[in-house]
Amino acid sequence: MTALRERPLAGHVQLTGRSAIGGRFIEGPTLPAHAFHSLNPGTGENIEPTFHPATDEQVDSACLAAWDAFGDFSGTAPSRRARLLETIATEVRDIGELLVSTVMAETGLGEERIVAERDRTMDTLRQLADAVRDGRWMEPIIDRGEPNRRPPKADIRRMLQPMGPAAVFGASNFPLAYSVAGGDTASALAVGCPVIFKGHPSHPATSELVARAVMAAVEGCGLPAGTFSYLVAGGPREQAVGSLLVRNPCVRAVGFTGSISGGVALSKLAADRLDPIPVYAEMGSVNPVVMLPGAIEKHSEAATQQLAASITESCGQQCTRPGMIFLHASYAADKFLADLANRMEAAGPGTMLSVRLRRNLVGRIERAEAARGVEMIASWDPKLRAERPGPVRAYPVLMRTPAAVFREHIALREEFFGPVAVAVVCASTTDMLRALAMVQGSLTGTIWAEPGDEADTRRVHTMMEQRVGRLIYNGVPTGVRVAPAMVHGGPYPATNRPESSAQGPTAIRRWCRPVCFQETPDHLLPPALQAGNPLKIERLVNGKASREPTPTK
Repeated sequence: MTALRERPLAGHVQLTGRSAIGGRFIEGPTLPAHAFHSLNPGTGENIEPTFHPATDEQVDSACLAAWDAFGDFSGTAPSRRARLLETIATEVRDIGELLVSTVMAETGLGEERIVAERDRTMDTLRQLADAVRDGRWMEPIIDRGEPNRRPPKADIRRMLQPMGPAAVFGASNFPLAYSVAGGDTASALAVGCPVIFKGHPSHPATSELVARAVMAAVEGCGLPAGTFSYLVAGGPREQAVGSLLVRNPCVRAVGFTGSISGGVALSKLAADRLDPIPVYAEMGSVNPVVMLPGAIEKHSEAATQQLAASITESCGQQCTRPGMIFLHASYAADKFLADLANRMEAAGPGTMLSVRLRRNLVGRIERAEAARGVEMIASWDPKLRAERPGPVRAYPVLMRTPAAVFREHIALREEFFGPVAVAVVCASTTDMLRALAMVQGSLTGTIWAEPGDEADTRRVHTMMEQRVGRLIYNGVPTGVRVAPAMVHGGPYPATNRPESSAQGPTAIRRWCRPVCFQETPDHLLPPALQAGNPLKIERLVNGKASREPTPTK
């Protein structure tokens, strides 16, 4: 193995193209036939160096290292884990321009977007550090005993405890915020769960840079080396590495952001284990938008401007991109859609993250437009859809269809991962509600309404509330704020665990389970439940919030 250098992120970095286990990059055997490169989607050219996916033995070693680290890491004081998260944020910042230029090369995303995502990643780490110190994430509850009561009432104390090593899968569309040091990794580390990170094949150079930052932070904070490991995955080995991780008995929970098929496959693998484990999968989302008549009348220009930008931003490759727009049939609606189509076309072509994603998008567009009754009002020239060497580009598409056609054809109701939206024109509010009833679970739902739309607003709101994790009024769903009140989740297939959120401090709960201690000696209790309250955190004692000591007797 090659030891981590003292300051590996200063200036130019010679990437290894290999996995890192327990703070060191692997030097051992590789699988030459499975080696791969990342692609610059802006030019269509391969990027050096060659990357070597993890072998079966390396996957197993990373999981064992995490298991060995779990006891010590989970027992560290909250202040030490908070310091780790803050140190990771600093290390990511210190990569500087090298990180920005690497992400740009591997994703085709613009500098402004990447800098914003980097800053958001750092903010997430720091917010989670604050949450760790605060201690409320542990949800400590104490029901004091009454030994003199007949029959005696036992002393019962409960809190959330870390489940164990977590396997985290990187996302293609957020190479920083949902990647090596992103929300899943940060929230798992926050509660004391070591992380084995499976890199995404689209941006392995970015992943290695950030993995170095995380390892430097672990080392600098004096934490067990197995607290974090990074596994290269790509080429023919991509699925094998993921499957081995989920099946490994040392892994106790999984975080995934990606496609519906990928999330379902991992969930099935986890459920088929001899000891099933939870998978928290963020998968597909169509993010319906309802434009009610009063809002079209008053906000048409602002709405089309915001929606066009939201649909086409980052070439539509965002999980919260508006995918469906429902509106009543009218002259104003016709004008609204024409204006929206013009704005989308004016945005021009964008760069997609990979050839595979572009191929999938073209296939879905062609299946949808084959339905009788679908009108393409902003569309690619069919000749431009064929794959060609060079930049991986996609053009904005807006389809228009009656509600009846929308209800009939599932191809119109699936997620288009790209700058595509389907406008569903409804004959009445009842027609609209019937169409909305066909929409599957989504991360978000948006309603544009004015006071004159009140009756329709209530009906739409009630239905939308049952289908989304976040409901927005008179705005757009892109631009997810990292905050305690945020819900970044939703009913299937947006996620497979609608009770959870992948954003904000509440994301911590995914990596925990409640443990109850009855008549347990004080010195054997976790600090959060001990009589003297050494952490000085707020606890629920006999139904009331308190920071006071609570003797067991």
